[in-house]
Amino acid sequence: MSCLCSGNPESLLVCNGFKDGEYISLALVARKLALNTVIVLEQEEELDLVIEFSKKLCIRPVIGVRAKLRTKHSGHFGSTSGEKGKFGLTTTQIVRVVRKLEQVGMLDCLQLLHFHIGSQIPSTALLADGVGEAAQIYCELVRLGAHMQVVDIGGGLGIDYDGSKSTDSDISVGYSLEEYAAAVVQAVQYVCDRKSTKHPIICSESGRAIVSHHSVLIFEAVSSSVYEAPALSTVTLQYLVEGLPDEARADYNNLYSAAIRGDHDTCLLYTDQLKQRCVDQFKQGSLGIEQLAAVDGLCELVSKAIGAADPVRTYHVNLSVFTSIPDFWGIGQLFPIVPIHRLDERPSVRGVLSDLTCDSDGKIDKFIGGESSLLLHELKGEGGGGRYYMGMFLGGAYEEALGGLHNLFGGPTVVRVSQSDGPHSFAVTRAVPGPSCGDVLRVMQHEPELMFETLKHRAEEFIHQHEDDDSLLNAAALANGLARSFNNMPYLVSASSCCLTAINNNNFYCCSGDDFHAVAADSASGEEEQWSYCCA
Repeated sequence: MSCLCSGNPESLLVCNGFKDGEYISLALVARKLALNTVIVLEQEEELDLVIEFSKKLCIRPVIGVRAKLRTKHSGHFGSTSGEKGKFGLTTTQIVRVVRKLEQVGMLDCLQLLHFHIGSQIPSTALLADGVGEAAQIYCELVRLGAHMQVVDIGGGLGIDYDGSKSTDSDISVGYSLEEYAAAVVQAVQYVCDRKSTKHPIICSESGRAIVSHHSVLIFEAVSSSVYEAPALSTVTLQYLVEGLPDEARADYNNLYSAAIRGDHDTCLLYTDQLKQRCVDQFKQGSLGIEQLAAVDGLCELVSKAIGAADPVRTYHVNLSVFTSIPDFWGIGQLFPIVPIHRLDERPSVRGVLSDLTCDSDGKIDKFIGGESSLLLHELKGEGGGGRYYMGMFLGGAYEEALGGLHNLFGGPTVVRVSQSDGPHSFAVTRAVPGPSCGDVLRVMQHEPELMFETLKHRAEEFIHQHEDDDSLLNAAALANGLARSFNNMPYLVSASSCCLTAINNNNFYCCSGDDFHAVAADSASGEEEQWSYCCA
């Protein structure tokens, strides 16, 4: 309502979903404010409430009906379509609605027909079939005396997440925007011309297509792990073999013989057998941990030598799958994920992504194109560290809204970027740090202020037990450190990381760790943030 006060007066405010008296009253008030509001009946019982409140408020409503079409979308997102769909009225219910409106002298209020085949409609053939069925219902409502004006085709305009333009996939569609529009218009026109019915206004609620591209999730790989087999000298190997039990030593001898013959399949067989036998011996306490580690190293070396080792690494990324990519975990939705820097270097390793949570589902091991790993670069820096950023695209529908607080990780920092006339064509208009640890604790019904006071009191007690000239200073420093922990975000922040604090410096954004803490503290205290506008 607020947005439409300054918008086009013909813009529709379509009120879908389940409704109670408060909802309907507010929709009628919007009509009174000269907003083009349509109350769409999802349940037959809602009509009685609309009639009752419109009489009480003396406001004549504009009413729509949502039809349950027979046309059914068979993909994952088609469960809201068909006769057994969650929303909408059957043809029997629609006829009853028309008769009741006629009885109370309000049939002229019925002006819109709404339907929804399902999100991610895969083909224009399915689309045209559903729209054609809806157009028949529209023309029948006109014949029955309703003052019909609008066909609302709902959502369904799909996104080609994987670029395959496939009609047999939940993450792709086999048409362009122009082909989608042409299929809708032609289906409606064909039916209306045959029925000699005036062509309606056609509107859509293509939420996924509108918002998918608006959001890019940028995250950092903080480390990577791959099993490195230890080096085994001849002496070490001889010591290992001599310390093995008889059965394990027999497996080793068989493995050695198969390796000499070049029989790779038999090598793998005896490698697995040797490893399992040594694990059993370790569990029984008859094999030491050094020997078990040496056996693991030997088996890994054999696997690498014959090309059977798993080359896929695990990249540990600074995010929560459950907060930032919940659809991957919930329904297996795939999103394009790619490195966003070092693009002038050829990626040389394959990896899967593991998040910060302690949940075993907190990983990404399925990617666009049916891949089970992603082509990535080696991490630079000591221990495989170094800054390495990746981006997940097309997540605007509706990952940010779906994300929760699983494992107490809040949402990420949000930076708003708009198009501009600058040399690089973009402007950073706002940067807002994500929820602090204190914010997340508060949401989970804890009281971070009391928690801090408890810890502060404990720190003062401890410092006073070891009194010296610096005790008061040490107590204050310790308390400040504890306070900063509550104000920081739950995600990892390295000392050298560039935090997203906006400081206008000759039209460039710069940032530092100290600035971040100051901003996080302001955010946690509820003070309104002030951000500079920057064009690039």
